Amino acid sequence: MVSITGIIEIIHIINDKVKDFEMKTIGILGGMSPESTASYYLEINRAVNLALGGNASAKLLISSVDFEEIVQCQKAGDWQKAGKILAEQAKLLEQAGADGILLATNTMHKVARPIIDNISVPFLHILDAVADSIKAKGLNKVALLGTAFTMSDNFYRDGLIERGITPVVPDEETQKEIHRIIFEELCIGKILPQSKTFYLKTIEKLTALGAEGVILGCTEIGLLINQADSTLPFFDTALLHSEMAVDFVLEK
Repeated sequence: MVSITGIIEIIHIINDKVKDFEMKTIGILGGMSPESTASYYLEINRAVNLALGGNASAKLLISSVDFEEIVQCQKAGDWQKAGKILAEQAKLLEQAGADGILLATNTMHKVARPIIDNISVPFLHILDAVADSIKAKGLNKVALLGTAFTMSDNFYRDGLIERGITPVVPDEETQKEIHRIIFEELCIGKILPQSKTFYLKTIEKLTALGAEGVILGCTEIGLLINQADSTLPFFDTALLHSEMAVDFVLEK
């Protein structure tokens, strides 16, 4: 039987641990697009509330950039300018009190390096979250869907390979249509059944090429298709990245 003194000591220990715990603040580089940034905001807050209860919510700072400015940089191939814009915003988030920085988009991880070089707090890389989840399921060859930049550029594919994952991508014409659907539909909140059918048929073709799972490598794709649409395991990058953020702010 525990004595009254022992119970009091236990209470003091618990209270001290509660006092010592302080949720970290995450800085989100968002707006690329607003649709996916909204999903990050909701997913992170819901998970923090589930973990802490009551009216708890995450400590978030968000810099929502003008997506059109970033899109024009992409079209012009001016990644240096895009990197400068995001690096400056990341520094502002750090100065405002962010303990870590999250870039809420797959494509713009192409300019992760200038962001990392401009801050002194941790950068939560989306590829770390994705690769860890894929390996946890014992898979290594997966389909990659995303913007044309993500599917065709070495920054993303090589990043996966470096982390032990082999990506399988669609042919060039299919990539163009996947890209068009993202920018002309999903980024502005337009969800069309024919586009969903196109994505699912693409997944079937990549499965025939040996894909064991599917990376939804654009943070908007999860708005169009989800796990219920396929027997292959889906790796929704926005959700996995959000989970990574939650672990960070709760110091797991």
